[in-house]
Amino acid sequence: MRSTTRQHGFTLVELIMVIIIIGVIGGMVAVFMKGPIDAYIDSGRRAALTDVADTVVRRMARDLQGALPNSIRPGPAGTNCLEFIPTKTGGRYRATGAGSLDFAAGSSSFNMLGDNATPPIPADQLIALNDVIVVYNLGFAPADAYTGTNWETVNAAPTVSGTPPETTISLSSTKVFPLESGSRRFHVVPGAERMVSYVCSGSSLRRTASAAFTSTASCPVGGPVIANNVNCAAASTWFNYAGNDNLQRNAVVSMGLTISDSSGTESITLQHEVHVSNTP
Repeated sequence: MRSTTRQHGFTLVELIMVIIIIGVIGGMVAVFMKGPIDAYIDSGRRAALTDVADTVVRRMARDLQGALPNSIRPGPAGTNCLEFIPTKTGGRYRATGAGSLDFAAGSSSFNMLGDNATPPIPADQLIALNDVIVVYNLGFAPADAYTGTNWETVNAAPTVSGTPPETTISLSSTKVFPLESGSRRFHVVPGAERMVSYVCSGSSLRRTASAAFTSTASCPVGGPVIANNVNCAAASTWFNYAGNDNLQRNAVVSMGLTISDSSGTESITLQHEVHVSNTP
């Protein structure tokens, strides 16, 4: 017997209508989705720029907070630069008795109270050959590390002896330090990195280290790049150091870092302040 069941399907016109309707609905959905998707991409790009800027200013803040007191200085006029003398550690010197630091006749060695070599002191904080000992830096005569009046080089590895332990530090010459520290403190500057400059030039921020002091700010353009696509326009106030007046003991370094994406279409500006204790 022959089946009388009829076969049903879509006509070509019906298929075309369905395709048209799906296309219209898809276009409407795309219009509504474009805004949120673009916002998500933009927020991700801004977050990446903010992360780069935040990393840079925090690294600078760590450097500046470890700077030798009264050593931070702005660069020459028309430049976006900040220079300072870094320190790796410090200590208290013996003021009386054998091994004391003589401020009248000078000393070729002196004793630091405590042990310089016993762990858990990190290796990069140990006093070593060619490091620089600075006593009571004021940033001007007669105690200015930039002009060499109040520092001397360590010429031998320190030795530890006695109970309680004291560390003997030998100097390259019989040094007469001009001023005594009221708290009997001294600072240690790493021999290979005696001066650090943060220079914003072109579109790059660089950190340059020097093994020599200069009496005036030089701000050499070199060293590793810390950040790219930075607004280094000389007309903008990128670094501002307030420390030459009544704020000298508690100075403030203000930073305004403007950084752009690789296309230059979007930029963010991050403001940051670093409080610096200039008590020598």
